[in-house]
Amino acid sequence: LLLSRLFNMQKVDPDHLIALVTEVIPKYSCLVFCPTKKNCENVAKLLCKYLNEYVCIKKEKHDCIAELKNIGNGSICPILCKTVPYGIAYHHSGLTNDERRLIEEAYSAGILCVLTCTSTLAAGVNLPGRRVILRSPYIARDFLKRNQYKQMVGRAGRAGIDSEGESILIVQEKDKQMVTDLVSRPSEGCYSNLLCDHGKGIKALLLSLIGLKITQTPEEIVRFLSGTLFSVQQQQLSDGKSLWEVTKQTLELLIEKGLISDKVSHKSSEQEIRHTLEVTTLGHATYKGSIDLEYCDVLYKNLKKGLEGLVLSNYLHLIYLVTPYDLVSQCTPDWMIFFRQFHQLDVIEQRVFTLMGIQESFLTKKASGQAVKTTVDGFVVSQFYLSLVLYSLVKEVNIWTVALNFNLPRGFVQNLLNSAAAFSSSVLHFCEELEEFWAYRSLFKELTHKLSFCVKTELVPLMEVSGVMEGRACQLYNAGYKSLCHLANANPEVLVKTIEHLSRRQAKQIVFSAKMLLNEKTEALQEEVEELLRMPSDLPLQSVTSM
Repeated sequence: LLLSRLFNMQKVDPDHLIALVTEVIPKYSCLVFCPTKKNCENVAKLLCKYLNEYVCIKKEKHDCIAELKNIGNGSICPILCKTVPYGIAYHHSGLTNDERRLIEEAYSAGILCVLTCTSTLAAGVNLPGRRVILRSPYIARDFLKRNQYKQMVGRAGRAGIDSEGESILIVQEKDKQMVTDLVSRPSEGCYSNLLCDHGKGIKALLLSLIGLKITQTPEEIVRFLSGTLFSVQQQQLSDGKSLWEVTKQTLELLIEKGLISDKVSHKSSEQEIRHTLEVTTLGHATYKGSIDLEYCDVLYKNLKKGLEGLVLSNYLHLIYLVTPYDLVSQCTPDWMIFFRQFHQLDVIEQRVFTLMGIQESFLTKKASGQAVKTTVDGFVVSQFYLSLVLYSLVKEVNIWTVALNFNLPRGFVQNLLNSAAAFSSSVLHFCEELEEFWAYRSLFKELTHKLSFCVKTELVPLMEVSGVMEGRACQLYNAGYKSLCHLANANPEVLVKTIEHLSRRQAKQIVFSAKMLLNEKTEALQEEVEELLRMPSDLPLQSVTSM
């Protein structure tokens, strides 16, 4: 019987993760780095299944589950619901920001003693452990870099927090030589990113330099670049091109895109030609709005086309215009879901679909697996798919439901929403610099606000307070704290007793943040009133909105 159990354990856990973890927990903490998000979840379930007899269930862990439910408006990941009572959780980008924050706090407080995580935890989050286990020397399909490896194992025995620590890297036979090289070779060098992504960085830098009038000639740009890290490394980064050649080539690309102009003049006393660089109106709008130079012409074209037949009976068309371009490549449409979501739209909403050049017959064939002969822009199709995700959120459907409906990680959905709100603000600034897009200004201002707070209108004032998300805002509103003023004057002790699963520290932080925000709004309102009082007496006073 014992041999049978050992055989089964070897089959289930060939890398002896359970033994490695039980050596340090629950007295100390342990981090298990996994190559993929799915592997994180599977390892957490495995550990939970075989560690439950070692880790006692405490009230704090049940409170942690209750808080996770509150964050998800009543929804909670079934894996976390099962693992958290035993001090285990997973941590990766598929979680929402609030879920990750809560798990990090619970781990730091000792409520959780094991985290299975991806490499995203290795940078930017101070979560050390007595033992760090690397499940594999890979991140997805890519072999670890020296810097990544050092960042991960550096979590073990953090100075000032723990007296000692150790790291364990689990290696397959085929990877032994590569791992030997990994741990013995020096760290990778630090290189300038100005020429990465087809020179994306240097194009943005030059446009800003010219737009801010820091440099106005090619010679001044070269002098500026000579003081950068890139100038030291330009021979190896630019295929042997000189700094002047790189500058000239980049300026030509910016001129070709219509972002800058080159005015040629002759010096009065000499025949020498002088080149004076200036940003065009489009270039000015691009750097003012912080628009990615790779997409500024696409954005301009889409906005121009939108003026010809903008559908304003709903938000869908506007949302399409501000769907972040950089996230489109990260999402492949599920054609059956796409087809189903399309048929849930009304006639006017489907008109937006047609305006993008996508026919219903195209979706029908893709969903049924048939060959499609007509040529359709794949980028536009994927962008519109993400627009439908955002449209659902704007209609006040919560992130959990939207993620389920579109079969997407809720962390990705939240990231999409945050990116869309930021991009909408950028597009607003872009339009403010171009007179032809005057009609968009008030529309994008409203849309930015809508994307920033995809909740019922009455919850928006509460969600402006730092640390208050939708679930907490609902609790506060239902408890009678219906405005910023009410919340700023609340007693933290009363809040703890009134609001379920709210700690004293969180209550004090919420009240403090509400007071700070109320003071800022009051000062802004006073300045507005004073400005109105200084207006000529024959002009009517504008109505001042009260808080």
